[in-house]
Amino acid sequence: MLITDRRLSLSSMFVVEGNMFEDVIEETHACKEIESAETYKDSRGGRWARRTFKIVVSYHGSSFDGWQKQPGLRTVQGSVESVLGKFVDDKKAQQLRDKSLPVEGCATVAGRTDKGVSALQQVCSFYTWRTDVKTQEIEHAINTVAPGQLRAVYVSEVSRAFHPNFSAKWRHYLYIFPLKVEEESLGLENIGGGFIQCNNHDEERKEWVENGLENGCSIMVDEDYLERSKPMRFSVSKVDRILRQLEGRLLSYKMFARDTKSSRNEGPPTECFLYHARAAETRLPCPDEVDGNGLGVMCVELVANRFLRKMVRVLVATSIREAAAGAGDDVLLRLMDATCRRATAPPAPPDGLCLVDVGYEDFKPGNTFIR
Repeated sequence: MLITDRRLSLSSMFVVEGNMFEDVIEETHACKEIESAETYKDSRGGRWARRTFKIVVSYHGSSFDGWQKQPGLRTVQGSVESVLGKFVDDKKAQQLRDKSLPVEGCATVAGRTDKGVSALQQVCSFYTWRTDVKTQEIEHAINTVAPGQLRAVYVSEVSRAFHPNFSAKWRHYLYIFPLKVEEESLGLENIGGGFIQCNNHDEERKEWVENGLENGCSIMVDEDYLERSKPMRFSVSKVDRILRQLEGRLLSYKMFARDTKSSRNEGPPTECFLYHARAAETRLPCPDEVDGNGLGVMCVELVANRFLRKMVRVLVATSIREAAAGAGDDVLLRLMDATCRRATAPPAPPDGLCLVDVGYEDFKPGNTFIR
């Protein structure tokens, strides 16, 4: 998706008959959450003079090793913080120099994305005691780091009370699965050379094998599942029915999480409320498709107050696996009572997964693509 250079908006890529996908995302640079810096100027000194900036960025997931800064790796956080160093106040800069550390800013994020996961409107914040910093300067600095891969959508000065993670009320993800059409498939579309290209995720890709598909859909299952099953078929409508069972419920998703701390594997830390969980088929513009009809895809859309580590990818993978197996629509609810995470599928590849937006107002059902 061309989400970093504004050549194509996400909503414009979803044009199908019946207006299933509404144009619900406005131009990202004109978001209504932009607030005037004048609102938050305070005449008091000391800690009250601290200025907080809300920074909304988009990035191409395959160009980075995830959000979180890690030694020796190219990450989104590392790229953003490196340029924020020029806006750090003198006292902080000197403290860093005294410790022989690079002069960098500190960016707090709404939610860390895995390696390979893209973002349309990721939210982070940065604060400084300098009074001469302008929002346009921060935006320009970020946009010079990795053109075409990382972009500051907009920057605004906000209240000191703002926290991109704790203040957020919902996160919105869209998962796009390309399908390869075979002319002689007689109504079935074969996944052919690849479900989603995962050139940098070989270890995760080993957990998956290609199988069959039906009605414009595709299926990938773990190797153990394949050994005891014949090639399976499923419909997107089945995946949709399975996912819809999760809407409007506060549930424990510990069976759908991976790599979590033992202290966060029970009780409230595992609970999430899904406002929206849907799947649908559509076609996206694709210059490589000679028939001019675009690329057939299955889209999975999820909105929740929070998501656990790798929860989106495991939830989608399990939904596809169970749809192929012909399980009941309540299968995900039943799997939540499992005692081992092996009952759910391995995480789906991160390619094709995008953090669409983070919301700081109450969720509105109309602000989704799949109705």
